[in-house]
Amino acid sequence: MIKITVSLMLFAFLGCATPGDKPNKNVIVNPPTAKLTDEELIDLVQKQTFAYFWDYAEPNSGLARERLHPDGVYPENDSNIITTGGSGFGLMAIVSGMSRGYITKEEGTKRLDKIAAFLAKADRFHGAWSHWIDGNTGRVKPFGTKDNGGDLVETSFLVAGMITVREYLKDGSDSEKAVAQKYDALWKGVDWQWYTNNKNVLYWHWSPNYEWQMNFPLEGYNECLITYVMAAASPTHGIDSKAYHEGWARSGGIKTERTKYNLPLVLKHNGAEEFGGPLFWAHYSYLGLDPNQLTDKYANYWDLNYNHTKINQLYSIENPKNFKGYGADYWGLTASYSRNNDGSIGYNAHMPSNDIGVISPTAAISSIIYTPKESIAVMRNLYENYKKDTWGVAGFYDAHSLHYNWKAQRYLAIDQGTEMVMLENYRSGLLWKLFMNAPEVKQGLINLGFHSGKYGF
Repeated sequence: MIKITVSLMLFAFLGCATPGDKPNKNVIVNPPTAKLTDEELIDLVQKQTFAYFWDYAEPNSGLARERLHPDGVYPENDSNIITTGGSGFGLMAIVSGMSRGYITKEEGTKRLDKIAAFLAKADRFHGAWSHWIDGNTGRVKPFGTKDNGGDLVETSFLVAGMITVREYLKDGSDSEKAVAQKYDALWKGVDWQWYTNNKNVLYWHWSPNYEWQMNFPLEGYNECLITYVMAAASPTHGIDSKAYHEGWARSGGIKTERTKYNLPLVLKHNGAEEFGGPLFWAHYSYLGLDPNQLTDKYANYWDLNYNHTKINQLYSIENPKNFKGYGADYWGLTASYSRNNDGSIGYNAHMPSNDIGVISPTAAISSIIYTPKESIAVMRNLYENYKKDTWGVAGFYDAHSLHYNWKAQRYLAIDQGTEMVMLENYRSGLLWKLFMNAPEVKQGLINLGFHSGKYGF
């Protein structure tokens, strides 16, 4: 299942540079028209996408806004909505930006310190943060009527970023070490055990008003693997491995023998068992968690994600619905802004079993670690042939359709974040190395029965 509610139809206000912070002068809004090499194109896309998390961050907190509409048109004035999960991706993006020299380490550390101070005072629910946070007050912004408390999945995306920051700064200057210690304390405050509700499974939500009424157990397979890894890694409130094996893995029922295009799906994708789910399932958990040579008794996680990506791409090449443009250089179905039947902009979880002729640039770009040649082909096609419709102040816009001559020239933190992070992992593996070498992460994975040939456990 995918957590999509009508609340996702809410739109936040236009981002702006954080007052007092030095703008990212390296961002090129109008890049040269000369043909770029693959490496130049990748660097341009990564640098431009970084602007989302630096120049267009929510000003009071320094965290990632839920969304950015460069045209300034919004259904309602939610100018300071922070997204918790996208902010976790943003923490990794800032580490990448520091390492690339898009900003100085001093600038990045200052912003990270500001973020840590805000999160320390923000509403928490047995240690977990809410899906949305008001950037002015730090109070929960309800994602739905009953979704007004802790969101464990979004929190897991956030703390994966926190651990990455800690590992990057922990051996630095005194000021860097101090910031690292703040993030260490923040992530250790999450009470993962509470979110089992005394059962052998984790639950997505808990509300002080509605308690467990959302009743969403985290059962695989979808985007939530990282939640179990973080819960098992916690040295303060860690879960028993039974929650992973009996809950997430459904006592082995998570496995499947199904294939598509002669590629094994490996695991049962919830509600999308023929082709696999939207491609963000191959991204969110794996921004820090390195799938290379990663296995447990249920899956080889590289095979799982590579096959998922290739099936998504091969579906677009087959193009059974005959959508204009679909092919080897125009593919990528995932959750993003979308085209409503009347041509207006909405939100949808695009995937082969829910294909309406809209691709999301983040789907192919964030898959570059699995399918570099195929992903670069999409980047080049969009940049060279459709730049006017697809390129803006924070990189590629969120959604596009050649079939309908339609575009959503808007951005979402969760989509820009995976692009920025996966481009870095493709180029250097930096964020994987930082996260996977954290001692608690290694121990948590070992506790769940994982093995990594790459990291030696």
